[in-house]
Amino acid sequence: MLVKTFGSAISGIIATTVTIEVCVEQGVNFFLVGLPDNAVKESQQRISAALQSYGYRIPGKKIIINMAPADIRKEGSAYDLPLAIGILGASQQILSDHLAEYMIMGELSLDGSVKAIKGSLPIALEAKKQGFKGFILPKVNAQEAAIVDGLEIYGVENILEVINFFNGTGSIDRIKVDVKGEFLKSLDTYEYDFAEVKGQENIKRAMEIAAAGSHNILLIGAPGSGKTMLAKRLPSILPPLTLEEALETTKIHSVAGLMSANTPLISVRPFRNPHHTISDTALVGGGTYPQPGEISLAHNGVLFLDELPEFKRNVLEVLRQPMESRTITISRTRQTSDYPANFMLVAAMNPCACGFYNHPDKACTCASGAVNKYLNKVSGPLLDRIDIQIEVIPVPFKELSEARSGESSHVVRERVIAARERQHERFKNFSDIHSNAQMTPKIMDEFCHLSPSCMDLLKRAMEKLGLSARAYNRIIKVSRTIADLEGKTNIENSHIAEAINYRSLDRDSWGR
Repeated sequence: MLVKTFGSAISGIIATTVTIEVCVEQGVNFFLVGLPDNAVKESQQRISAALQSYGYRIPGKKIIINMAPADIRKEGSAYDLPLAIGILGASQQILSDHLAEYMIMGELSLDGSVKAIKGSLPIALEAKKQGFKGFILPKVNAQEAAIVDGLEIYGVENILEVINFFNGTGSIDRIKVDVKGEFLKSLDTYEYDFAEVKGQENIKRAMEIAAAGSHNILLIGAPGSGKTMLAKRLPSILPPLTLEEALETTKIHSVAGLMSANTPLISVRPFRNPHHTISDTALVGGGTYPQPGEISLAHNGVLFLDELPEFKRNVLEVLRQPMESRTITISRTRQTSDYPANFMLVAAMNPCACGFYNHPDKACTCASGAVNKYLNKVSGPLLDRIDIQIEVIPVPFKELSEARSGESSHVVRERVIAARERQHERFKNFSDIHSNAQMTPKIMDEFCHLSPSCMDLLKRAMEKLGLSARAYNRIIKVSRTIADLEGKTNIENSHIAEAINYRSLDRDSWGR
């Protein structure tokens, strides 16, 4: 007898329906075809033990299982449950009348319990798209899948629940989630707040500008000056996620297996802080079986690279292309996976090896030329993609000891949201441009008109301060964002002057 069950394979963050055809006939042997990997091939032993736990068995007949389409590699143990149900249906141990109405996924333990899987959200989205009535999956993943409206979600703890469900001798509670409620529940909840930061008003201003225009930012300063503290608070002033952004972000974390049972939807912007010993594969994604890397996990949020020069050179260089295209493509012999990577880069570094170059109180102990050597660990092309570069000076004791708190993240965020709305209106006719940082030279010519006095100020600053040519466009982009924060239509001299201050590393005097 031939029976079909349905599972799903994931490539990148996209799910593809897999039809599992099970045929039981006279003879002896077990054949599993359709490009399964070793984990799928080993499912026979797990299924056998799991079924025996509840008085069922794999029939001692010839069993042929085909996983179609056969040109897509089937990976992982999440096919255990649909394979087991298919075998029971084909051997008439359960009723198979309604098997075709449900997507089924789950890994089996030897005692018959069902373990968690990865990627339940993209699978649920694909199941709805393909017209399935429902999705049966491990209970621990059910909340995540239930945010897909119009699809019945059933979370199970063991295979017996599934058997009884199809036999009509038992029921499974349908899982429902209030998507809007989950989205709004923690939309404005952040662990850190700018009100807690004493002093550093110029740095907080730079962070506000970076958030308003989605500009990458580099903080340079001595150890203990507050670089990490400030970076951790950046997500709290970014605009709230839209529901579409939240779903896309959740899909990535779902595929990576990072979703918890109590958090079905990510509604706050991610903040990823990888250690400087990270490999290039872990940063951009990949591996034998491609998985999203840190840059994709930071999608719609912040990627914070602390101690930037300590990262391996090849690790930093792989960032350059995703920073421009906002996607990353992982190519392997058998498949190509695309992951979104639209993140804000926040980097921090000491000014030199000892950390005290330009320190107001402590003398730098580095040898002559060591400062430039340390800075050269970060390539020019990467620095070219960072719009704002600013020195962080340690806060004096007087400011640290003040009881007065700073401006809250909520107040700053309101200004950032207003500036982003102006940019949204400005770029409404450009499908791939959403913020000032993404402007091309052609678009800059259209929206960043400079008066003769602004051009004269920029020219004199570049000549006097020795700013490099690559600083020119960056200064204009940041000036446009400053004008947006003030609600100004045109870029003014004060905007240009402030933006010039945010190009510390471009000055000839730096490190000499």
